[in-house]
Amino acid sequence: MITVVVVDDSAFMRKALSSMLEKDPGISVVATARNGEEGLEMIRKHNPNVVTLDIEMPKMDGLTALRHIMMEMPRPVLMVSSLTVEGAEATLKALELGAVDFIPKQLSKVSLDIVKIEEDLQEKVKQIARRRFVPPRPGRPAPSRLGTAVAAATASATNGAAAAPRPVSSRTGRPNRDIVAIGVSTGGPPAVQKVLSQLPADFPATILIAQHMPAAFTGPFAKRLDGVCKITVKEAQTGDRIAPGIAYVAPGGKHIRLDVRGGRMELVVATEPADALYKPSANVLMESVGSSIGKKALGVILTGMGSDGAEGMKVLKQKGGRSIAQSDASCVVYGMPKAIVDAGLADEIHDIDDMAEAIMAGIYK
Repeated sequence: MITVVVVDDSAFMRKALSSMLEKDPGISVVATARNGEEGLEMIRKHNPNVVTLDIEMPKMDGLTALRHIMMEMPRPVLMVSSLTVEGAEATLKALELGAVDFIPKQLSKVSLDIVKIEEDLQEKVKQIARRRFVPPRPGRPAPSRLGTAVAAATASATNGAAAAPRPVSSRTGRPNRDIVAIGVSTGGPPAVQKVLSQLPADFPATILIAQHMPAAFTGPFAKRLDGVCKITVKEAQTGDRIAPGIAYVAPGGKHIRLDVRGGRMELVVATEPADALYKPSANVLMESVGSSIGKKALGVILTGMGSDGAEGMKVLKQKGGRSIAQSDASCVVYGMPKAIVDAGLADEIHDIDDMAEAIMAGIYK
């Protein structure tokens, strides 16, 4: 049985989350709490497998409580976030501090989609509860939040302090691939930050990123990345130029595509296909990049639930592109990478700590 403590100052949210979780026979909400102080008390008392944690609470807010959890009794934490710019920035900070993922607060009120919302929440809790949790090093974002044997071994060898990743060196010569397409979901923000922050300013390709995120989150996410990376990072807009050393994050609720018109590559942000399971969709991104430039493309699938990206990667591979998957051991959830590995679509598999170097090498292969 997976045990959960729900911490939220809203009685409605405590009841809604508890009800959705307990509809799964394998999940038990063992306690609820109204603020961070009560939450810490309940976590100490019940030692749950997973915690859901609101950000804005009286007495002790979610970020303060999260710091205490990670220092005193580290375990997987899902943040409950409002879909605002302020909520996005606080949630991204929480992910840096060690939270695994987030739950948009408004989702619990959408009655028409309640079945899908319940299934997603239940699956997310079950997936992260199965993984061995590796807490972040104090003062530095965790290399990955769950299940990384490499991080654990490194931390053990250095008395608990994981070694800082080395920046990737620039290379000479003309690259063989012009576009790096990255598909990522659960556990993605810290993973993407780790990869992009290691790349040199003169990175010789354009990066396109489909990260499963609400619309309010992708702008702050891109801005945060731009502040810590040597390359330029921005939220994508139709007509943005394709140039080396720039990474574009697909806006939440929309897709990012690569089109070639008159021999020129163009970036397109669109709402179609409207029936895609995810917006942005890794499948849409990978298929468009593969169809547009074929062997000039490098597809990368990072941590995430489900199999988004696998169908698109088939097209990319058929057109001569190359692909890389994140390793099981370093994923928060080994779903999306597993799908391309199991389908025989992955040319290489790498831990997240080595992914930036693998991408740099991959565009020259």
